[in-house]
Amino acid sequence: MTKKINQSGFSDWKPSQLPDLSGKTYVITGSNSGIGFEAARLLGKRGAKIIMACRSMNKGEKARDKLKETCTDDVDLVQIDLSDLSSVRKGADEIRTRTSLIDGLVNNAGIMMTPQEKTVDGFDLQMGANHLGHFLLSGLLLDKIEAANGRIIVLSSIAHKGGALDLEDFMSDRNYSPTRAYTQSKLANLMFAFELDRRLQAAGSKVICIACHPGYTDTNLQSTGPTGLLKVFWSTMNKLAAQGLEAGATPTVLSAAGKEVKRGAYYGPGRFGDTRGPISDANVSEHALDRDKQTRLWEKSEILVGFEWGI
Repeated sequence: MTKKINQSGFSDWKPSQLPDLSGKTYVITGSNSGIGFEAARLLGKRGAKIIMACRSMNKGEKARDKLKETCTDDVDLVQIDLSDLSSVRKGADEIRTRTSLIDGLVNNAGIMMTPQEKTVDGFDLQMGANHLGHFLLSGLLLDKIEAANGRIIVLSSIAHKGGALDLEDFMSDRNYSPTRAYTQSKLANLMFAFELDRRLQAAGSKVICIACHPGYTDTNLQSTGPTGLLKVFWSTMNKLAAQGLEAGATPTVLSAAGKEVKRGAYYGPGRFGDTRGPISDANVSEHALDRDKQTRLWEKSEILVGFEWGI
């Protein structure tokens, strides 16, 4: 079962509704390609400064050159490998030297349906890169976001509907499949976002957290993660059913800079099984709204990454 958790008052938001973003700064993970790149382009066209947080500096530099063709303010680049907590800490320190405030941290980067693999910290690769790396990065940069009364944006997926979060097999050691591990990581993203916004509000912080999903969008996720028959399936489906990058990035830029957003909301397309269509409040699975499990996920994540938020 799914339901909408907000009534935000709009039914078909468009990037043309973005305000002037001159003087604002956005950090976007995974912005060298796909939805992250397109979100950077759309925000940069409206005057925002963009700080790209990318694993590959070579790919990041090429993407930065392209973004500079349309962005009206600076486009900066910092190296962060979200599957390596030491890289996350180093990258966060570097970002702190580049800006005094962050109007929006866009937790966009991700991997999808990879074969079973461990990160350098011993985490399942998908849970480590998709959730735990962003959990740590957000905490390390919170004061910079608070300085701007800014936003933390967390990208989830319609895949979050695939099943309840298994905190007893959090790294999918006992029951691994590429699809299940991806589903678990995107559900963790969404539950983290809800728990974070609730904690920020209780702490009296002016930072808000907003979650979103891109629907089914043609990106590198489907070609670089899956292998074998999964890769064949997704490459075929991309040609038949996927939407373009601007449509896929629209929920992200709405969440990052739209004046119409509500804190704690979840935005995305709502037609054809939530894969595409007008952007408004998105459908949330009931198991993503389990507050007790959201809290336990938070506490487990703090222990795993070795960082306490203090909220």
